[in-house]
Amino acid sequence: MEEKLNLNTVEKLGQKIRIERQKRKISQEKLAEMSDLNRNFIGMVERGETNITVKNLESIANALKMDIR
Repeated sequence: MEEKLNLNTVEKLGQKIRIERQKRKISQEKLAEMSDLNRNFIGMVERGETNITVKNLESIANALKMDIR
C-alpha cells in the first residue's frame, strides 16, 4: 500500500512539473538545459517513472522560477 502511495506522489509531482513547463512554453530539452539535467531524465520525471532527489527538484523549481514547495 505504501509503495502505491509513493508512486502516486511521484506521478503527481511529474504532472505538476509538466504542467508548469508547458505553461511557460518551455520544451523538455530547454528545461533540462536550464536545470543542468538530462532531457531523458526530465521526461522520466514528468511521466512518474523515476523518483527525484530534492537537489534535482530544487534545480527544476529554480529553472521554472518556482518555490520548491
